Amino acid sequence: MKLQMHSIHFDADQKLISFIQKKADKLDTFYGRIIDGEVTLRIRKDETQENKLVELKVRIPGQLLFVSENARTFEEATDLAVDAMSKQLKKKKEKETAHAAVNVLK
Repeated sequence: MKLQMHSIHFDADQKLISFIQKKADKLDTFYGRIIDGEVTLRIRKDETQENKLVELKVRIPGQLLFVSENARTFEEATDLAVDAMSKQLKKKKEKETAHAAVNVLK
């Protein structure tokens, strides 16, 4: 998947970028019609230890899906975001499959 990366007020190292790309590439297995994606990394300025924020946007035909997750590390937040996005993509695919099945029966 073509993925744009943005790190706000810091420079993400290549290891982190590669990790995120590898995780995001797995989303294609859940929904084959992904156009592209965008990841935004932020460090929140609050007192909690879970101050790493990962926002993931995925564009599919006719829709933009979005998830946002916080964790202690960007890797943890990425795992959570990819899991949440995979659930959205599975649900979208199930709806399309059910809709197609109804149209076939008509």
